[in-house]
Amino acid sequence: MENKIKQTNIAKITVDGKTYELPIYSGSTGPSAIDVRNLHKLTGLFTFDIGYTSTCSTESQITFIDGGKGQLLYRGYPIEQLAEHSTFLETSYLLIHGELPTKDQSTKFTNIITNHTMLHEQIERFFNGFRRDAHPMAMVCGTVGALSAFYHDSLDIEDNEQRDISMHRLIAKMPTIAARAYKYSIGQPTIYPDNSLNYAENFLKMCFAVPTEKYEVNPIIADAMDKIFILHADHEQNASTSTVRLAGSSGANPFACIAAGVACLWGPSHGGANEACLNMLKEIGSVDRIPEFIARAKDRNDPFRLMGFGHRVYKNYDPRAKVMQKTTHAVLGELGIKDSPILDIAMELEKIALNDPYFVEKKLYPNVDFYSGIVLSALGFPTSMFTVLFALARTVGWVSQWNEMLEDKTQRIGRPRQLYTGATSRDYIPLANR
Repeated sequence: MENKIKQTNIAKITVDGKTYELPIYSGSTGPSAIDVRNLHKLTGLFTFDIGYTSTCSTESQITFIDGGKGQLLYRGYPIEQLAEHSTFLETSYLLIHGELPTKDQSTKFTNIITNHTMLHEQIERFFNGFRRDAHPMAMVCGTVGALSAFYHDSLDIEDNEQRDISMHRLIAKMPTIAARAYKYSIGQPTIYPDNSLNYAENFLKMCFAVPTEKYEVNPIIADAMDKIFILHADHEQNASTSTVRLAGSSGANPFACIAAGVACLWGPSHGGANEACLNMLKEIGSVDRIPEFIARAKDRNDPFRLMGFGHRVYKNYDPRAKVMQKTTHAVLGELGIKDSPILDIAMELEKIALNDPYFVEKKLYPNVDFYSGIVLSALGFPTSMFTVLFALARTVGWVSQWNEMLEDKTQRIGRPRQLYTGATSRDYIPLANR
């Protein structure tokens, strides 16, 4: 990856009367960054930044977020435009290669992904080792990590061709793994991939078809699924993406790195947020109970939180939520769900959040999780599958970030430091003297 950062200024830090100069670098857009890589060497000090909220861990050219403006760009393209006009596989090509594909490139890429959707048949035995009541995310995490035991021909991360093969395999096989985890959890037989269908259609068929009946993919539902995949494809240096990069910085194989990302995504503060949001809407139960829960959300002494509102990065309306709002109505209309208590509660909550001074002041706007849980539930997915679908979509972002990291020759193995507050040096005391 070509280094595109440039020094634009100098920051000065004074420690014990001595002043040190640190370069300030700027990218193509967004905040500049103080380069502290030599801070410890110069001063003997570390920076202290729990959660890395003020730390740039890498240079990247893939995704840009402006939280204040509510802007999300994939390689410079607004997420709204991609969701409206692109497809998930075209967006995947864009994230990996940096440009939208030509017609020939798109056809070739689609064919490659389509021809990699099958899983090694021995992986079926791997699934049979799980308990029937295992969480689908546990099965996905374990299976993705196990892919390195089945595909030995693409583990050399120094080989560009092998890296490409691994990325293609992960994007292609993740829907098959996700669908298999779902089918296994509900006791239904495996539905193999159908190469005559597109990416979203194939996934829906693998999830909801049964051998005894003919299955027709609803184009509106497939389009909604494709949009969900696009909206979740990447989101800059979030927790799971940073986990993938950290794992990759050690030289770990791509399947292990993505499995690490899946494990991180499983957390309720990350990929499990849409599941938590839907559970909250069910807990509220009816529109007339909303004031009660709004009051609880405003009470600092009450542990209740309104899920699906606000975002660690966005301080404006989540641009993905705008797309999902429209998609939600399209899906519910297509399925004939006109009177939905959950949707009624969601719409009323949204109205309150956009007008109540408390929410406006704290910028607690609805985020993408607010709507995605409603849509996925309407499509027939149990809440345990929500994060699995997130992982499926985010896989392309993970492999893009992983590949970019390997191409960046300035990258080093990740090694955060700490502010130690434990016991200082002391001598061992024999057991008899304690």
